[in-house]
Amino acid sequence: MDQIQKTDLLSLFPEELEQLFLSLEEPKYRASQMFPQLHKGIAPGEMTNIGKATLAKLEAHAFFYLPLIRRKLVSRLDGTVKYLFALRDGNCVESVVMKYNHGNTICISSQVGCRMGCAFCASTIGGKVRDLLPSELLGQIIAAEKDTGERISNIVMMGIGEPLDNYDNVLRFLRLVGHEKGLNIGYRHISLSTCGLVDQIDRLAKENLPITLSISLHAPDDKTRSEIMPINRKWNVEQLLQACRRYYRITGRRISFEYTLIAGKNDSPDAALRLASTLNTQLRSPADKTTFPIHVNLIPVNPVTETGFSASDTQAIKRFASLLEKKGIRATVRRRLGADINASCGQLRRAEEQQEEAT
Repeated sequence: MDQIQKTDLLSLFPEELEQLFLSLEEPKYRASQMFPQLHKGIAPGEMTNIGKATLAKLEAHAFFYLPLIRRKLVSRLDGTVKYLFALRDGNCVESVVMKYNHGNTICISSQVGCRMGCAFCASTIGGKVRDLLPSELLGQIIAAEKDTGERISNIVMMGIGEPLDNYDNVLRFLRLVGHEKGLNIGYRHISLSTCGLVDQIDRLAKENLPITLSISLHAPDDKTRSEIMPINRKWNVEQLLQACRRYYRITGRRISFEYTLIAGKNDSPDAALRLASTLNTQLRSPADKTTFPIHVNLIPVNPVTETGFSASDTQAIKRFASLLEKKGIRATVRRRLGADINASCGQLRRAEEQQEEAT
């Protein structure tokens, strides 16, 4: 029986694992024995409290797989660790573990490749290959914890892929990763980034998950945004920001706006003022009695050979942030971690693909 047709153990909730054991004519308490161990990265064959006969049944009907480390880079500057993980079908994704005073944060991928086509992003070159399963999302965290020997307490879904384009698998992952008998990572320690799938933002608002939503905005107006982010041609800036207002009204959760600064494209003083005007007008309308907290995270673009874009200089970045602040918008400049290992997502996978093409 092919693995694809077998049950994916790490994607199951405890009650689903119980049903699997019952279908194999095994007691359902096996699920409570197995579930916590799976989420520690212990394969069924390594579990000392599961008998050989039970394991034989599982092997015939189910599978367990953790991503394998294809490449690992460690920054000498700040200890950031970048992984290129190989999945069971040979495809690769990237994860980055960043060390902060408040704990370890992992940035994970949600798809192999991406179909959103953002002009500045290495992850989208070559398009989308496939969605990641819940187990493959969890697996990045588990594999990183096993390798580093340290607990990961925060998750950022800003790696390869668009999380809301893989909605069902991502939602199952979020509920699994917060399970008290699993990794037990609180929702308030999870940030999900989207380029602006308005229908899915509205859907997410109703899920009752107190995660942090991050919006990849990257432009102050439709013309500029449509040039660098094709999704804007389907849902424009106004439609996206109105979805953000609805999300905030329903959840009460602050939204972070990501803005990648590209030299000569979206980093001028005029762009900063237009961005401030757009955010204040769309999110802080006098008709809306709720005060919308606006926070813009400024990110110097990462150089990617295929895009031809370059990062704004330090003075332009400071000026941009200052202009936003003067208009009542909190702005911070993201500290670039792992600068010596190209820790931004997509580039390591792209290099691997180019190497394979050359051979």
